Amino acid sequence: MSETSSMSLQDALIAVMVACSASDQNIRTAELVAIQRMVNHMPVFADYDADRIRRISQIVFDLFEEEDGLDALFGLIREALPERLNETAYALACDVVTADGAHNEVELRMLEEVREELRVDRLHAAAIEWGARVRHMRP
Repeated sequence: MSETSSMSLQDALIAVMVACSASDQNIRTAELVAIQRMVNHMPVFADYDADRIRRISQIVFDLFEEEDGLDALFGLIREALPERLNETAYALACDVVTADGAHNEVELRMLEEVREELRVDRLHAAAIEWGARVRHMRP
């Protein structure tokens, strides 16, 4: 596990997105495309090596297999992520969950867990959720 303790802030953002996508044990193509698109276009990922996505994803999957893996994952994320980017992480997670136009109870519970673990204010979270919903609205 020592190799995971050196997560960058971008790795932490990737981990949040992958965890939300994988929370229902069904990573959809639309969710993967959304993650890739955000990594390719968002300023926070400007200098990020996109080849690390696979490594960070594997860390998330491995932690999901452990008994207290989710707690460990959130510990790594909080350690790597500056508090000023907690709302950014939540916004990215919301975009991933809504990317395929549908979300289930498991994904919604995971978003709630992310919101609580990253201490995103409930009012701010509602605005972020609304923004994700309208961005991914289908005709």
